[in-house]
Amino acid sequence: MALLPGLASCANGPGSPLESKASAAALAIEDAQCASGNRAYFGDTHLHTALSPDAGLAGTKLGLDEAYRFARGETVTSNTGQQAALKRPLDFLVVADHAENLGLAQGLAKSDPELLKAPLGRQLNDLLKAGKGREAFYLLVQKMAKGREALVSNDAYMGSVWTYNTEVAERYNAPGTFSTLIGYEWTSQPGGGNLHRVVVFRDAKAQADKILPFSNFDSEDVEDLWTFMAAYERETGGRVLAIPHNGNLSSGTMFLPRHQKTAEPIDADYARMRQRFEPIVEVTQAKGTGETHPLLSPEDEFADFNIVDNSNLGGIKPTTPEMLPYEYTRAALRRGLQLEQQLGVNPFKFGLIGSTDSHSSLPSTAEDNWWGKAPALEPSPERWKDVLIKSSKDASLDLTALQLGASGLAGVWASGNTRTALWDAMNRKEVFGTSGTRLTVRVYGGYDYTGEEIKAADWTKAACAKGVPMGGDLMAAAEGQIPSFLVQARKDPDGANLDRIQVVKGWLDADGQTHEQVFDVSWSDADKRPRGADGKVPSVGSSVNEREATYTNSIGATNLTAHWSDPSFDPSQKAFYYVRVMEIPTPTWLAYDRKNFNLYDEMPAKAPYTSQERAYTSPIWYNPS
Repeated sequence: MALLPGLASCANGPGSPLESKASAAALAIEDAQCASGNRAYFGDTHLHTALSPDAGLAGTKLGLDEAYRFARGETVTSNTGQQAALKRPLDFLVVADHAENLGLAQGLAKSDPELLKAPLGRQLNDLLKAGKGREAFYLLVQKMAKGREALVSNDAYMGSVWTYNTEVAERYNAPGTFSTLIGYEWTSQPGGGNLHRVVVFRDAKAQADKILPFSNFDSEDVEDLWTFMAAYERETGGRVLAIPHNGNLSSGTMFLPRHQKTAEPIDADYARMRQRFEPIVEVTQAKGTGETHPLLSPEDEFADFNIVDNSNLGGIKPTTPEMLPYEYTRAALRRGLQLEQQLGVNPFKFGLIGSTDSHSSLPSTAEDNWWGKAPALEPSPERWKDVLIKSSKDASLDLTALQLGASGLAGVWASGNTRTALWDAMNRKEVFGTSGTRLTVRVYGGYDYTGEEIKAADWTKAACAKGVPMGGDLMAAAEGQIPSFLVQARKDPDGANLDRIQVVKGWLDADGQTHEQVFDVSWSDADKRPRGADGKVPSVGSSVNEREATYTNSIGATNLTAHWSDPSFDPSQKAFYYVRVMEIPTPTWLAYDRKNFNLYDEMPAKAPYTSQERAYTSPIWYNPS
């Protein structure tokens, strides 16, 4: 269901399709350590429309046109009949509908005979005709955990929907104003363990139409997805990358360093393929934030943000503490240092972004203007009660509305708002993810910074000339050299002030063990809240009135900068550094709903009504050899 005639499959060892027609261009892009972007563009790389089978069955009526129109700032009528608009348009969008049974609900609505050939197709059709769309949705989600048991569609039907998808993307693409990158989602979830990837093309319709999306029905194994991607690049000269998401719902498999098919430890070929085709990871979205977990980072006071950890996807298996090290990005970045030492290649060398994973065609992230993850979660007095995914085993494994966050966004430092410029920036990892806010953050690392550079209006030129941006590599330090980092963060013009800038460091010691430490490097009102005896910066406080769902920017700073040198640097140790920027506390969508719908007596007293929005940059790696 993936390769059209003329596109052959391939092996993934040395001298394989990695040495494709695209390889020279790929290396040129990846070696451009300071091909720095001019400005930050905000977008969503993970939006579903009614063409996604789960969305369509669950009541999403809006399609591709409405998705693009909403994202570029137009007012549309929502799935529940409300007038919906963003406060500010996005700069770019990837519609990432599920490849598996693409366009299913639309075909069943017409009782398409191709879809009714499958027993599941007939079962879903009967549920829809009986007005039981939500039941059909739950059934499909359960079947997806069993691979091909969920197959309803066929190549002929998928081909017609895919070319329609690329046609609409082409129509809305407006270089310089609003970019549409062609993509889809590969939805592997063996046993309910979420291994999903969003596949994003650098190319236009003409090249993307040469394939059919590779789906879970072709293979549940991510190595087969990479093989498909390599074949696409070799045969078309195009470029493609994949973005994993929701490791927190993967039953400890997203960053497990073992081959899926054999359960054997991964090798260097696997590491090369993963590093090549998965340069970034979606670290935050509606179904949870996957930076780290309190049990993994007990010394990190901000580790408990938007944690969804009760179950895998589908509510099939509870999450256990043993799974956590293989579900979160910080732990994976640490393990990547160990694997690079063993294999010579780091499979977990990735940048960080955020995106929505909205299934309603409405990519929104503002807490006071959140249009939900699905039609049942569009603004209403009832949405806080919704069960998004119902477990067939135990209600404690359900995914509920109260667990969801209005997250997230991808920030991309690109040379322009075009498909190629945005894709190239993603590929070189010059990206950051936010929990929905549009704060901007930039970081450079080098050995020769004085701190004066960041005071200039065009500070990035000097920073780039002396070092590398996020996503880059610092080579071995000369004797006496210590890396330092220049960081600038600016508040969302329509949002909250900034609390602090932090540098998160991970490193590999001489015994092969990894460690982590979080450093506060710049914070607001530093003269009024100096470090304590424990070295930590006190809380910024809070101006939130939870009952009224209000806050003020009476605390915090509009901009923060830092010139920070690593006080514990050991030139013999592999390390990575990424930046986390914290805003001051603000109300969540639950607080706004409680106020707007007067639900003070109904909503639970201990729901998360306040949070600290944040951003995560891609790391900079230090390599001693």
